[in-house]
Amino acid sequence: MGKKLFIGLPGLATDVQTFANELKFHTNLYSLNETKDLSPKTFLSMVSNFLYKRRFGPYFVEPVVAGLDPKTDEPVIASTDLIGCPMVTNDFVVSGTCLEQLYGMCETRYKPDMAPDELFECISQALLNAQDRDAYSGWGGVVYIIEPNKITKRTLKARMD
Repeated sequence: MGKKLFIGLPGLATDVQTFANELKFHTNLYSLNETKDLSPKTFLSMVSNFLYKRRFGPYFVEPVVAGLDPKTDEPVIASTDLIGCPMVTNDFVVSGTCLEQLYGMCETRYKPDMAPDELFECISQALLNAQDRDAYSGWGGVVYIIEPNKITKRTLKARMD
């Protein structure tokens, strides 16, 4: 969504596509009107408002927002439910079909102030182990490590049954 701003949209595929297109449109409109990058907190408010606006006929998506503040490079990690209730945290958020398994793995493996490689290993192990324990999940994932000076993207392969 931006240079240091990402969103994950687990949910119903058609709603994911519709919601993603709506977010892209309004993110571009914000950039044109304000002539500055969208901060993660502002973007989270935008996501939350769009979902709450549709609370009686919701999009079946559970967004996860991650990014670095453009001015301070402070990390912002948050998620929302189907009707836009935000949950902002300092450590981790999870979403998707293997939610319960991810919580257990993340609580076990995460610790504050991890190095980028250590954080990648933590995320990868949590994601792959949680997917192995959930019949609806699989096929791997993509892990983005967001740092002030670079963004690292790595693809994980998992079972495909």
